[in-house]
Amino acid sequence: MSEPDLLESAAALAQRLGLPPTAPHLEQALTHPSYANERRDCLDNQRLEFLGDAVLGFCVADLLYRRFPDADEGTLTRLRAHLVNAESLASFARTVGVPDALRLGRGAGASGLRQSMNVLADAVEALIAACYLDGGLEVARHVCANVVESRLAALETASARDPKSELQERLQAHGQPAPVYELVESGGPPHERWFRVRVRVGPELLGEAVGRSKRTAERGAAELALKSPLVAALGAAGREPLA
Repeated sequence: MSEPDLLESAAALAQRLGLPPTAPHLEQALTHPSYANERRDCLDNQRLEFLGDAVLGFCVADLLYRRFPDADEGTLTRLRAHLVNAESLASFARTVGVPDALRLGRGAGASGLRQSMNVLADAVEALIAACYLDGGLEVARHVCANVVESRLAALETASARDPKSELQERLQAHGQPAPVYELVESGGPPHERWFRVRVRVGPELLGEAVGRSKRTAERGAAELALKSPLVAALGAAGREPLA
């Protein structure tokens, strides 16, 4: 691609990211090492990539911490790993037009690296660093949220069904008594409390779970109850009441 085309694409990309086209680190963020090696008069984006990786990790961790107040550390870690990876970064890169703005060496451009998943992912991390350095944390935070938002929305849609509500509705639909949640025990220091909860329907114990909050433990117990043979069998003709 010609230099004027690259500059035009970079200016359009900057606008989408919330940066002015003259942002000091924009050009460097879009400079692949192959281009810098050929020209020798510019810096490549590898140092920015290093910084952007850390900024992205922080911003997504902060987003998940606030969005899922009942999720434990393991759940948050798995969520972040699902949301932040080369595939999701490259997908975002294509959406905002990074390939058309990348400065690649002649050989790299001819070999198809402009659409390489890893090259695009690296460029997005470098651009996040540029947003942080040239626009501040809030600009970077906004870009990071956009990187993960579509996948995050899909996850939230898939998990939107509350297992406690589903359990109660299924039981009520078949004339069963409402589930009763019982706090069995709790413990741990103030900053790492845990709670063990059981759920019963009549005399039947259907699930027991531990969580960092009573709500989390109740949800876990309800999820186990939904998988129990007694609840799973509801709906079969002639099913006798549990109580």
